[in-house]
Amino acid sequence: MHAIATFAGHRHTDSTMRYIHLSGQDLAEKFARGMEHIHAQRIALLRAGAEGTGGRR
Repeated sequence: MHAIATFAGHRHTDSTMRYIHLSGQDLAEKFARGMEHIHAQRIALLRAGAEGTGGRR
């Protein structure tokens, strides 16, 4: 916690605790949703590129 507080520029860890309120599970779920979104975008780009070149080869 001290390293995070220092990185954030806080003098005291209690200041940092005001901003840190997500559990590890919450963070993992947010990360997974973000990765799903990125994956979906990449698939859409790949499909659009394949359609622009006449489909699969």
